[in-house]
Parts: sequence; C-alpha cells; structure tokens
Amino acid sequence: MAHIGIKKLTRQVEIKSDGDVFHELFRSKPHHISNIAPTHIQNVDLHDGDWGSVGSIIFWNYTHDGKEKVAKDIILAIDEEKKSVTFKIIEGDLLELYKTCILTVHVEPHGEISLVTWTIEYEKLTEDVEDPTSLLDLCIALTKDIETYHLVN
Repeated sequence: MAHIGIKKLTRQVEIKSDGDVFHELFRSKPHHISNIAPTHIQNVDLHDGDWGSVGSIIFWNYTHDGKEKVAKDIILAIDEEKKSVTFKIIEGDLLELYKTCILTVHVEPHGEISLVTWTIEYEKLTEDVEDPTSLLDLCIALTKDIETYHLVN
C-alpha cells in the first residue's frame, strides 16, 4: 500500500467584524458559537481542562453536508501574537475518513477588515477518500455567520 501522507488545504475569507473578537471566540468562547451559528454548530461542550487552554478537550455537535456529526478535539496551540488556535480531532465522524485531522483558524486584522485563514492538515485513511474541501466550506460558512452576527449585534 502506498503511503498517503499528510496534506494541507487552506482557504481565506475577509470579514468586516472585529478580528480580536473573532479570535477570542475560537480561543476561549467556542461554546458561544452554537448560539451565533446554530445551523452549523448545535452544541459545544468542554470535556476536559479549561476554556481557552492548550490541552483542553472540546466536544462539538455540528452539521456537515446536511448530516449531524460529532467531533472531539484537543487544543494543540494558541498563539496570541498570531491570533491563531489549532485543534486536533481525536474522536468523531472525521476520523472515519482521515487518520489525522488538524484545523487551525488564524485571524489577521487589516484596519477595517480582518483576514481569516482556515488550514486543515489531514491524512486520508485510504486513497479514495475525498479531500476535506466541504469541511473548509463549512468553516467559511461558519466564519460568515459569525461575521454577520457581530455586524448585527
């Protein structure tokens, strides 16, 4: 069997809402996301550790490609300077397709706008598994919902 190897997908989107608020949401208040974007994220629970701490384990109920799914992740890294948070999936639906799945959300403020970059590092379990582009679509849709929420509220 050929070694599949770790691949990386990245997508960026501009938002008009405050990048610091966006970063703070993913860093230490992900449990608020289900109130902001309930069509994508239905529930977020802390399973171990503290909100906003590296090593904390978070459980997500979310909708992906029209199906209800779950993910348990561990916060691998928080970089306050770069405004990034990295999550590694350790249980859930994604691990039925991917041996490894690590998501990083990175926010760069640029005056009136902020640039949000989502990166997924992944290793497929088998060659015939699709790249997680629809997961990136979900991340971008979630980003837009959070932007809309913050612009309205």
